Amino acid sequence: MSALAYQERPAAGDAAGLLVLHHGRGSDDHDLLAVADVLDPQQRLHVVTPRAPLTVPGWPGNHWYVVPRVGYPDHATFHAAYARLGAFHDELWERTGLTPAQTVFGGFSMGSVMSYALGLGGSRPAPAGILAFSGFIPTVDDWQTDLASRPDLRAFIAHGRNDQVMDVAFARQARDLLTAGGIDVEYHESDAAHHIDPAHMPAAIQWVGQTLLSNR
Repeated sequence: MSALAYQERPAAGDAAGLLVLHHGRGSDDHDLLAVADVLDPQQRLHVVTPRAPLTVPGWPGNHWYVVPRVGYPDHATFHAAYARLGAFHDELWERTGLTPAQTVFGGFSMGSVMSYALGLGGSRPAPAGILAFSGFIPTVDDWQTDLASRPDLRAFIAHGRNDQVMDVAFARQARDLLTAGGIDVEYHESDAAHHIDPAHMPAAIQWVGQTLLSNR
């Protein structure tokens, strides 16, 4: 059992898909609920926002892993979170009856890192899409991408050129890696800092609709 705390917003009717949003560093499971309402205004999706399992002395909120260096998560805490979040996703699919192919993993900052990790890792089922705001594909021992096993995966990447926490180069690297691997990538940059830029939301709304709510 993952035993992660979480918030949940059921669909208004029968759920057309599952949107799992992973919060950023030092936040919690309440943080992205408002973003879910923006992304899915008609409440056609079942939305879940898990809380990261780690607290770090001297830092507020919850964390998915310890950060010795941006781009390179701490091995032990990353893999512990990876295992617990994977179990959480498995439980969620079983409980809701929705499938990985009906699921988008999304997140901001550290939450995007976990969305990439669970969405691209070869030991995990492939979701329909990854929605990454201001994040990076992690470099960590004993984890690697397996793009060949998920040819139908779609990705939406948005990042600010003035991001002082995670440089926009991380987003460009992710775009290039996924595109080279045959993944359908929609990429957006703006002059934003380290936050979700409202200017990217109309495209994100359309992308979520195309990924989960359209017959494609």
